[in-house]
Amino acid sequence: MPGQLTLLDAPSLWYRAFHGVPESVTAPDGSPVNAVRGTIDLVARIVRDTRPARLVACLDNDWRPAFRVQAVPSYKAHRLTENGAEAEPESLAPQVAVLLEVFDAVGLAVLGVDGYEADDVLGTLSARETGAVDVVTGDRDLFQLVRDQGPVRVLYAVEKLAPYTEGTVAAKYDIPGTGYAEFAVLRGDPSDGLPGVKGVGAKTASALVTRFGTVEAIVAALDSGSDEGFPAGARAKLEAARDYLEVATAVTRTVRDLPVPPGLDDTLPRSPRDPQRLVALSDRWGLDSPLDRLLAALEVAHS
Repeated sequence: MPGQLTLLDAPSLWYRAFHGVPESVTAPDGSPVNAVRGTIDLVARIVRDTRPARLVACLDNDWRPAFRVQAVPSYKAHRLTENGAEAEPESLAPQVAVLLEVFDAVGLAVLGVDGYEADDVLGTLSARETGAVDVVTGDRDLFQLVRDQGPVRVLYAVEKLAPYTEGTVAAKYDIPGTGYAEFAVLRGDPSDGLPGVKGVGAKTASALVTRFGTVEAIVAALDSGSDEGFPAGARAKLEAARDYLEVATAVTRTVRDLPVPPGLDDTLPRSPRDPQRLVALSDRWGLDSPLDRLLAALEVAHS
């Protein structure tokens, strides 16, 4: 059986690194490398502490997919610039390019699928695994991926890589452990421009998910005309949000069946795939210390 698989929500991690490490951290030529160094150090820590057999860095080939915008037009709309591009710090994109070069030279697998977000790649790769999976992210939306059988857990970067399991999610949100995507539809998520059901807060959302399980089951209960199972006043609020409920799961649920290219080599490398190129990148961008830590972590993982 293949060994432990670790999946990195790469965009989430390099955004956190960019904002968590000062921009005063620069390369020899003065270019900011805060996101590069912070991300490499985080990957080194994950590899050292969890010792995965396999690892994939998952990418946003489309950070705002058309099918999600069609379902809920406000999806991530607050992150758009006037010309319709993604609003991001000017110095981040060049650092992402450096990071991807580093990953390639080290030999770390990288995967994005056109038309989809990293969340969907993570959802697909975790869904097809029968063994243990760690999903590393700073995005709580991915709590929906946890499952006891496997198991699949989320290492939550916002809380120093605290492990989230079905039990953790259930205890934190008072919902079934795999019900986070349904909970998010009802409560909403301002960080993604997801409005939620007007008047439904976390407490009512958790009661509804616990009682009905899925948004489809909630809509079916509305269709039945019965008030059974609805918290006081919730039926009218849900009725008013029917159109939203019919489409919002397209935003919150990850896709689980993307066509993943054959031949993806996700084996954690023992040594750099291209040592000379890695030395050149290290010299160019001043990455000796973080790369030493990453290479040492790879040795530990294989020991």
